[in-house]
Amino acid sequence: MKKKLPFMLTILALMLTLAACGSNNDASGTGGSSEAGGETESKLSGSVLAVGSTAMQPLVEQVGQKFMADDKYKEVTVQVQGGGSGTGLTQVSEGQSDIGNSDVFGEEKLDADKAKELVDHQVAVVAMTAVVNPGVSVDDLTKEQLVDIFTGKVTNWKDLGGEDQKIVIVNRPASSGTRATFEKFALGESKLADLEGSIQEDSSGTVRKLVAETPGAIGYLALSYLDDSVKTVKYAGVEATVENVEKGEYPVWAYQHMYTKGEPSETVKAFLDYMLSPEVQESDVVELGYIPVSGMQVTRDAEGNVTQK
Repeated sequence: MKKKLPFMLTILALMLTLAACGSNNDASGTGGSSEAGGETESKLSGSVLAVGSTAMQPLVEQVGQKFMADDKYKEVTVQVQGGGSGTGLTQVSEGQSDIGNSDVFGEEKLDADKAKELVDHQVAVVAMTAVVNPGVSVDDLTKEQLVDIFTGKVTNWKDLGGEDQKIVIVNRPASSGTRATFEKFALGESKLADLEGSIQEDSSGTVRKLVAETPGAIGYLALSYLDDSVKTVKYAGVEATVENVEKGEYPVWAYQHMYTKGEPSETVKAFLDYMLSPEVQESDVVELGYIPVSGMQVTRDAEGNVTQK
């Protein structure tokens, strides 16, 4: 019996070793096949809430729908709301939304300390232009003439070479990034006055509808909202075209910012990366009347200074 004991212990040790090896091989094999099949990369899930600029809304909504239809992101929900750039910046700053869509730099609407907390993701460029009711015969306005209209100095189209017809202003609220851009780059230092008798609307879509339906009306819209229902007006002889914006010849334009408070979460980052993908930049951005940032031959800082690239 004493002779058999060492032999039995040896056999037992060998069996334990083989069992351990088998277990390791099984674990390794499972991981390997999962990795080979691409199953180790888990699908993203969760939600993305983007709030703010109505000038950006058509683009973010369309891209959001495509993003959710992609197999990789089917478990992610993207919600897009308007309200204006000021609203978007405030909500993302206060943690009420994941993304603040804005036509203006954060420091133009927020206190410096709050603006510093935000990370800027520039996804496109948009130009704004004055638009009038199709019945208005005037199709070219200088900076001075626009200032006179929107400050109430001129109230009839006959004083600008048009018909004897009252000018009806369709304006945006102070929180609007489209308004801020139009004020800064079309009117210079002159601020838009909320004149008695003017109409103020929160949505670019509503502005377009009212200008189209109101005789003598004038407003301003992003190029992404233009259609045949309204007539565009040249700015000092220059048309608001993609080419003129890219070359820096047409001055009324802004970056389309998607701000996050600090670095974005994995899910939000995936959506922002998707916005900047060639698929979106070369199709959706162009199709909807925006301009890819990569096409710009000039850059602009928060103070409005333009520099050639």
